[in-house]
Amino acid sequence: MMIGLDLSTSLLLCLVPFLFLFFINLFPSKSTKIPKSYPIIGSYFSILANKERRIQWTSDVIQTTSNLTFTLIRPFGFRQIFTANPSNVQHILKTKFHIYQKGDVFKTTMSDFLGDGIFNVDGEIWKDQRQVASHEFNTKSLRKFVENVVDAELNERLIPVLANAVAEKKVLDFQDILQRFAFDNICKIAFGYDPAYLLPSLPQAKFAVAFEEAVRLSSERFNAIFPFLWKIKRKLNIGTEKKFRVAVDEVRQFAKQLVKEKQRELNEKSSLDSVDLLSRFLSVGHKDEDFVTDIVISFILAGRDTTSAALTWFFWLISENPKVEDEILREINTKSESPVYDEVKDMIYTHASLCESMRFYPPVPVDTKAAIEDDILPDGTFVKKGTRVTYHPYAMGRVEKLWGKDWAKFRPERWLDNDEMSRNWTFVARDTYTYPVFQAGPRICLGKEMAFLQMKRVVAGVLRRFKVVPVIEKGVEPIFVSYLTAKMKGGFHVTIEDRESKDF
Repeated sequence: MMIGLDLSTSLLLCLVPFLFLFFINLFPSKSTKIPKSYPIIGSYFSILANKERRIQWTSDVIQTTSNLTFTLIRPFGFRQIFTANPSNVQHILKTKFHIYQKGDVFKTTMSDFLGDGIFNVDGEIWKDQRQVASHEFNTKSLRKFVENVVDAELNERLIPVLANAVAEKKVLDFQDILQRFAFDNICKIAFGYDPAYLLPSLPQAKFAVAFEEAVRLSSERFNAIFPFLWKIKRKLNIGTEKKFRVAVDEVRQFAKQLVKEKQRELNEKSSLDSVDLLSRFLSVGHKDEDFVTDIVISFILAGRDTTSAALTWFFWLISENPKVEDEILREINTKSESPVYDEVKDMIYTHASLCESMRFYPPVPVDTKAAIEDDILPDGTFVKKGTRVTYHPYAMGRVEKLWGKDWAKFRPERWLDNDEMSRNWTFVARDTYTYPVFQAGPRICLGKEMAFLQMKRVVAGVLRRFKVVPVIEKGVEPIFVSYLTAKMKGGFHVTIEDRESKDF
């Protein structure tokens, strides 16, 4: 008994064991064993100590396990399974697809922002949206529309911005530039609306800024160690939740207005001339404004940061690997100024380089499902109903048994076969469960081909004319961080140089 001690001293003594545990876990050890778990608080201290490097930390832990799977015990006994085992990934995304769904955590976290959009629903609502979207993504008219949008944004905005940086010897945040490029593209493709975010003045477009804020704050919800705290703040409408509400309201009201204008435009026409996704969804009978708004916001979320994240890391990696850049330049030169689709479809080495870049830095480094019934993964891991199961593309790209002893080397050739007779490259894809960068199974990314078209067009358009030079000390790797999608911490600062003829 603590007779004679005042209350504050008594409390301090009670906290000593927890303070001791906190300090021994504060600095992450180089050892990557499965984190220690304690009663009630679980692995709270390990989670807190690795809060700023959670993707790298969970990847490191996975690498130390024999089955590439471990279970993280969160506070109050909540369990989360992390896996980089391709057999488990196939089980989750295909074999037992009906068991592993978005789950209440994801839906609750994203419902304010995405509503009933395709990335936030399961069952018949998802199936209906997927069916319509799948049909539209496979039409030649949409592909041609995407080509025209990307080409216009590249030649009329991106190239002039880079040329101006050369002339003025400016340092650019290339990550920001690529995000602006992707945002303009996806808004045109999804809404038929041009936010004009990539102009020489680099404006702070209201819709774009609100969207960025909504994504950032929803990511903070996901990463919260104690989710009940953001729920309390939402209930009280204070702090970050108040900012989040304002940002989401801005996005949704703006999107709804665009939906109304598009519906009015379609009603006044005897035939459908518009080919953006919004027009296509409205033309097949989806009339509810909230529902259609949910759909289009989801597509903007999918297309806004994924391609820009992939390109940001790609340009850094080729700056570190000049031989790869030279090979890409040779390939670009053989395509000359071909039409967009003709140019990019045969850029085999560039395609392989992009795949290799996303192996190291996947735009979506982890993805989580929730089990709606008890299950056992192929590696023997028991999954209790309600457990969150996270497959880990970032970790999977770093597994020696999947990629060989040279896994740490940036080598596009691992994706290629070279015909000795013709000396032409042939692309050799990995199965989608070993390389789930675009998901796999029934939810595999519908925009995969559109993303590659956009990325290869940017690579060809930029590298044909410019050399991108990082403003970073040689050998220093930028820091990989993840919100809903991957980012380069602090941006990707570069100078732009004119490409001299000798580089071709």
